[in-house]
Amino acid sequence: MEQQNDKTEIKTILVTGVAGFIGFHVAKSLLNLGHCIIGIDNINDYYDINLKYARLTELGVLRTEAEQDLHATSSETFGDRMQFIKMNLEDREAMAQLFQDFKFDSVCNLAAQAGVRYSLQNPNAYADSNLIGFLNILEGCRNHHIKRLVYASSSSVYGNSDAVPFKETANVDYPISLYAATKKANELMAHTYSHLYGFETIGLRFFTVYGPWGRPDMAMFLFTDAIINDRPIKVFNNGDLSRDFTYIDDIVSGVVATLLQPSEASRLYKLYNIGNSQPVQLLDYIEAVEEALGKTAIKDMLPMQPGDVKQTYADTSALEQQYKYKPKTDVKAGVKAFVDWYKTFYKN
Repeated sequence: MEQQNDKTEIKTILVTGVAGFIGFHVAKSLLNLGHCIIGIDNINDYYDINLKYARLTELGVLRTEAEQDLHATSSETFGDRMQFIKMNLEDREAMAQLFQDFKFDSVCNLAAQAGVRYSLQNPNAYADSNLIGFLNILEGCRNHHIKRLVYASSSSVYGNSDAVPFKETANVDYPISLYAATKKANELMAHTYSHLYGFETIGLRFFTVYGPWGRPDMAMFLFTDAIINDRPIKVFNNGDLSRDFTYIDDIVSGVVATLLQPSEASRLYKLYNIGNSQPVQLLDYIEAVEEALGKTAIKDMLPMQPGDVKQTYADTSALEQQYKYKPKTDVKAGVKAFVDWYKTFYKN
């Protein structure tokens, strides 16, 4: 096996959702550590596909002028260590062929149909990607003897629980959105496959991730874009909300640790919260954006949205104990980093 600096074994890792916000950052981090990435994404139009293509360009993925879509392309920056394939998770035959064509040391499944509110409008997209797609990932791992699968769950599984901070041992049988229900289903499916087929599954319950290259449907992006362009921002539940906003670099450190570090061999099924453990009031978050922009927001105070939760607050002690996870970025620094990226990317 090829060695990096005679110390780190180079791994080949499948990263799904590689053109997405978290997937892009995870792939970039793993590549910078010397590992090989096979990245897949269907580049759907849930949000601006140009942002997704820009992330792939940042990874050095080749794209010809004649092609709008990318298929089986390598990277100018990372060469054969980064390959991209445009693919749907729910395409059973294509997914089976993917696992047949490559020998993965581990799999990082970050592809999913995201968004709580959108699940009220297009529930079938969640069944296709988050349920059928995840089953195809599990089958690929089973049939090709993958030893470790790390996958994205969500803090949404906790619903409107008042028991804070949220602990992995809490009852999460009462999701209040279809999105959350699919993520809870993923955890149950992973448990079944770990039990039946003896491979390790690590579910990560993400808590409101933000930062450079972030999604346009998330609060950080929406607030920044609206304030810069003199539009009102929507403030739900009249601002009486709090979120455990977690900066992308801190999230990536946790994801990469679960992919690469040794873990308890005796326990195959694992679930961890991955957040900042410091909830921030929504109005304080908005104030941080205003400060970074040097501009005051026009606030449209609105009632609670269906499917939303009032608060999120992660207990990350289990991830800290097992993988030395420790978030380092406070909200003001993280917000400024996003605003700086936004101004550069959109030339504001």
